[in-house]
Amino acid sequence: MKVGIIRCMQTEDMCPGTSDFKVMKEKKGAFAGIEEEIELIGFNSCGGCPGKKAATRAAEMIKRGADTIALASCITKGAPIGFVCPHAEAMKKAISTKLGENIKILEYTHL
Repeated sequence: MKVGIIRCMQTEDMCPGTSDFKVMKEKKGAFAGIEEEIELIGFNSCGGCPGKKAATRAAEMIKRGADTIALASCITKGAPIGFVCPHAEAMKKAISTKLGENIKILEYTHL
């Protein structure tokens, strides 16, 4: 699996992505049950509210070899700020529309 992770720009100052990388390495959270090697292709933000750059940034990661896009838990679970992104579904839909249904989208990274 080759993964590109899209994160919330609002959390960049307080979260360096450590938990995202840890669960990927340990194959936990959204990566539980993945038997193949997992390679990180890219780690980028949504570009800020309302996440209009997420689909373009996901597309660039696909061009660079990703076959899976993960929306980090800061977007869909509200970690670490306790606030789920109100634009999460729109971002997911925009990514799906731009990249097609052949690209796998993970809705979170860690719990």
